[in-house]
Order: sequence, then structure tokens, then C-alpha cells
Amino acid sequence: MEANEKKFLNDVCKQIRRDIIEAIGSAGNGHVGGSLSIVEVLSVLYYKQMNVDPKNPQMADRDRLVLSKGHAGPALYSTLAEKGFFPREMLKTLNKPGTNLPSHADMLRTPGIDMTAGSLGQGLSAAVGMAVAAKIVKSPATIYAIIGDGESQEGMIWEAAMYANQKKLDNLIVFTDYNNAQISGTIDEVNSLEPLADKWKAFGFEVFDVKNGHDVEEINDAIEAAKKASKPSMIILHTIKGKGVSFAEALGIGCHAMPVPPEKVAEALEELK
Repeated sequence: MEANEKKFLNDVCKQIRRDIIEAIGSAGNGHVGGSLSIVEVLSVLYYKQMNVDPKNPQMADRDRLVLSKGHAGPALYSTLAEKGFFPREMLKTLNKPGTNLPSHADMLRTPGIDMTAGSLGQGLSAAVGMAVAAKIVKSPATIYAIIGDGESQEGMIWEAAMYANQKKLDNLIVFTDYNNAQISGTIDEVNSLEPLADKWKAFGFEVFDVKNGHDVEEINDAIEAAKKASKPSMIILHTIKGKGVSFAEALGIGCHAMPVPPEKVAEALEELK
């Protein structure tokens, strides 16, 4: 990746983080931690890797993203707004009455959302279904899914993984946002996932372990390698909950969902200049 391209993506990430904080601040509270931890992967996907058209969100052979950890909706909304799927002013309606930006993503209400998020664990099954459908109609689309580490404790994740291997879905690339924090504690305290890479390998996935899940170049390289695999791929992103906003990072699991009053918005925006 060229230095100027890396700088551009990092600048995009800063803007997306500003948008996330302003959107959640306008609502008063929201899922800060898990939104901030997936900013880099979203920027690489939408600005470097995915075949999408903001002017034609329903383009037939577009690549698709399923945000299975749907509570990180503010991150996806902010990315879509920056990309031009809808006006940035809409971000200030997050979670408000009559909004088209509900807490969890809704494909019937928001341009650019490919799958509605519901109970944790369901999104990967939807992504697997999309990948199977793409194979049937011979579409060139790549299907991406982002799952959480806490979500990976759900049985549906592993049922979907087993079926993806059965169908040899080389058009499916999945990311785990491995920030080691869920609403009720650290992943290791609640229900450890280790050895996570070995688990996905045992389920028939090509596995890529990105030690710095906030390095856009490392993420991009992993996606490029995954696209060459002859099987479904898992990219494990080692991330930091609340990344990029000091008061959120300092709270650890406490920033999963939190109030963001005006003074904290101003503090974060100053830090993200």
C-alpha cells in the first residue's frame, strides 16, 4: 500500500470516529466501544476493497457486508455517510423517534445496509446464505461479515461455519472483532474462545491473524490473501475496545455502552483533530 493511500485511509478513520462520537452524543448514549474498534476494517472495505455504488445501493452484483455484531451500527452508519450513501446530517438522528438509523442496522430503513441485525449469532448465517446464493447465480460478489468475540460464544456461529465449509464458500470472508471485551466482562472471564485460530481452522476456514487490527495496511493485505483462498476465510482482528478515544479506551469493558454527554463529545473531537 502506498504511503499516501495509507494516510488517506487513516484520515478517513479519524473522520468516521468523529462521526460516531457526534452521532452517539446526539442520542445521549450508545454502543461506543465496539463501534470504535471496527473503524479500520470498515474503512478498508468501503474505500479499498468492496465493489459498491452509493448512487445505486441495490446494485445486483455488489459486494455485501453483514454486520452481525449489529450494536456497532453507528460505525457502519458513519462509514456509509462518509461514502455518500446518505447525508451526514442523518447521523444526528441516531436512535431518535422516526429515525432511519436505529440502534441495530435495518436493511429496510437505511441505504447501504445489506442485512438487518438481530440477536447476536444470526448474521453469519445470513452471510453464508448470501454466499451460497451468489454461487448459484454465478455472481462475482464477495460476501463479508463482521462478528464479535462475545458473539462467537453463540452456537449459531459455529453451525454457520460448518455449513460454509461444507459448501466451500471461497466467496465468504469473515472478520472477528477480537477486542476481548463483552458487556458482562472480558471474553476470557465469561467464556474463552482460545485457541480461536485453531477452532476456525478445524471448521475448514483459511485463517489470517492480524495482530494489529487497527493497521489498515495489515487488514488490506489479509483481505487480498483471503480473496485468493480456495475456501471460506476468517480474519481475526486483534483490536482495542473504544480505540481512538482515550476516555472510552480507559473504561475497557465499561465503554461497551455508555453515556456521551456534550463535554465528552467535545473532548473526543479535540483529540481526533
